[in-house]
Amino acid sequence: MNTRRPLIYLVDDDAELRQMLAAYLERNGLEALGIPSGDELLRRLKRLRPDLIVLDLMMPGLSGLDACRRLRVEQDEVPIIMLTARADLVDRIVGLESGADDYLGKPFDPRELLARIQAVLRRRPIPALPSPGEEVTIGAWRFHPTTRSLHGGEGGADVQPLSDAEFALLKALTERPGLPQSREKLLEAMHGRDVEATDRSVDVAIHRLRKLLEPDSEAPRYIQTMRGRGYVFVPEPPAHG
Repeated sequence: MNTRRPLIYLVDDDAELRQMLAAYLERNGLEALGIPSGDELLRRLKRLRPDLIVLDLMMPGLSGLDACRRLRVEQDEVPIIMLTARADLVDRIVGLESGADDYLGKPFDPRELLARIQAVLRRRPIPALPSPGEEVTIGAWRFHPTTRSLHGGEGGADVQPLSDAEFALLKALTERPGLPQSREKLLEAMHGRDVEATDRSVDVAIHRLRKLLEPDSEAPRYIQTMRGRGYVFVPEPPAHG
């Protein structure tokens, strides 16, 4: 089965806790991204959708509770596990009534958080990765790996051939939607183990693809930069039912 590692957002103003949990979850088969505030969470959600959010109840600025309420009002059903330093019954009830899928009081064992994440994800199956050769929609274009080209316009009449490097890069990105890929991995996808190839060739190819695919290449929607992690392909989110 063509599956992928679930992406987890860890939203907490405690930087040390974020780093510790992210490292633990990644050792156990998950992708994890630490986010320091509720406001930053909402900005991130516009760029890249996670499979689950671990959300601290009380944070400076926009609290986790308010962020959760806002998402549910907007009918966003992304799974949420709420964390709080206060584990009394009232906080738990308020968190769950605000739309959280589960609740965990601090302090907690990371193994318990992992078990709860896995339980929630079992109830919300992770979409499979595209099958090799499967057509991928990117805005107004459709990427055909088998024909190494892009089709767009009325009935796909506009055809844009891709260079070998552009094709390899776009194929590598679209095969793992939502998962950041390092320049090193993308460089190997483009050039194999060519010792003379440099990270700069990845950036140049990314720039060319953005000019072609993005409505605004200066504010990319589909091929985004993840600072310190590389690049990620962000497909259109599924429509809410």
